[in-house]
Amino acid sequence: MSDGKTNSPIHVRLRFYEELNDFLSPDRRKKEFERILPETTTVKDLIEGCGVPHTEVDLILLNGEPADFDRHVADGDRVSVYPVFESLDISDVTRLQERPLRAPRFLVDVNLGKLAGLMRMAGFDTAYRNDADDDELVEQMLEEDRALLTRDRRLLMRRAVHKGCLVRSDHPPEQLDEVIRRFDLAGLVRPFTRCMHCNGLLHPVDKEEVMHRLRPLTKKYYDTFSQCGGCRRVYWRGSHYERLDPKVRSLLGLS
Repeated sequence: MSDGKTNSPIHVRLRFYEELNDFLSPDRRKKEFERILPETTTVKDLIEGCGVPHTEVDLILLNGEPADFDRHVADGDRVSVYPVFESLDISDVTRLQERPLRAPRFLVDVNLGKLAGLMRMAGFDTAYRNDADDDELVEQMLEEDRALLTRDRRLLMRRAVHKGCLVRSDHPPEQLDEVIRRFDLAGLVRPFTRCMHCNGLLHPVDKEEVMHRLRPLTKKYYDTFSQCGGCRRVYWRGSHYERLDPKVRSLLGLS
């Protein structure tokens, strides 16, 4: 009875396309290269052995034919690996990532707290804790059906992680841009509809109802307020609104 393994080395040729090359060593970028394996393995393990998380891959061609992550490679196989496509129509082949997210829900890891705030500012349901470990993140992701945003590529390589994105930039406004582009969210931005602190939904509130919580200058100069249905924080478009990063203002569609 065979277990699918072989005693002879397996020679496989690979090529990664577009931004997936960022994960590779310089000598492997933008060209075909060979890997010699001691035994057969899945396409997923082959790709992640090169440093590319499976969540970043949208299409795999095995000898010119679409393949999923669980396919095993054989000696002489050629594997072409493509990133998540933003505009190219590949509807006739097997996409490996769910597209698009029409009811997007996100989970942000502990190193991306500022991104979590910006995601909430843009109106996206975004869970965040600054003390969650990797196991807790994966558990929450599965329980709440959220896409995981992280800078830890090893975390995205866990088999349980089906939806996720490796955030590349160090700059929060650029990180927000990455996520919006990656998940095709531009048409779903609803600025200032979620609490930046607890992720609760905001609703309009009469000034008189929150007057006792306002400082004197806020009472004098502002009349329009909203309040979080969860933590009850009160929001208004004060001077912080005018100081928003220009990139963030553009992404939120603000004048």
